[in-house]
Amino acid sequence: MPFEKIQSEKLSHAVTRQIEELILRGLLRPGERLPGERELAERLGVSRPSLREALADLTARGLLVVRAGSGIYVADILGSAFAPPLVAILSSHEGAVDDYIAFRRDIEGLSAERAARLGSDTDLAVVDTIFRRMQAAHASREPALEAQLDAEFHLSIIEASHNVIMLHMMRSMYDLLREGVFYNRQTMFRSRTTRSMLLDQHQAINAALQARDAARARAAVETHLDYVAQAIGEIRRTEANDAIARRRLQHEQSRGK
Repeated sequence: MPFEKIQSEKLSHAVTRQIEELILRGLLRPGERLPGERELAERLGVSRPSLREALADLTARGLLVVRAGSGIYVADILGSAFAPPLVAILSSHEGAVDDYIAFRRDIEGLSAERAARLGSDTDLAVVDTIFRRMQAAHASREPALEAQLDAEFHLSIIEASHNVIMLHMMRSMYDLLREGVFYNRQTMFRSRTTRSMLLDQHQAINAALQARDAARARAAVETHLDYVAQAIGEIRRTEANDAIARRRLQHEQSRGK
């Protein structure tokens, strides 16, 4: 008969599985520092030798990284999603921006729809909390912080959709955005009018989610990213026109000499 005796799981294996789950579900994020050994052992209710065994296993498999004199951190395991040569190509081709926004429109629209249906009340409370912080940053005229919270808001919706593949894929996409590979998000937040429009759009997304209106949430995300595509196009055209104007000015100045 294909049965084996039930064996109790080693504590170190249970610790390993819990930390893996926290990383997988996005509760422990790349670059995040773990609590000290004593505190972590107490939180998990295990001995320090069992904890050390689990941490050694996770470190050996590249999920955690030890920084001398600093502590243990979640490894940046998303960096491999886009190879450096591909990143270089993406950053130098304008068409990649359009593709990036179109991809986000499809995936995030689906995420918002799922979050409205499947997200817990706590998930939606997280989304709402980040949106309130966006409002505060807008009121205090902190465009850099508002731009940062913009990314956090969208990622919180993806987290609320409870699809771990989607979560890690989009985290990787947002890492490239934060590095300025696709476009400089802060550039969009320099204009007061644009900032106000973006805030209104995020408010519409949040309101639909809090009402658990899946169709309206998806439509609000799509409307928002359509606006982002339009705004990026206008910024591109303005920069191109300004470059021509500078050349014309230089030419006129040289003629007057």
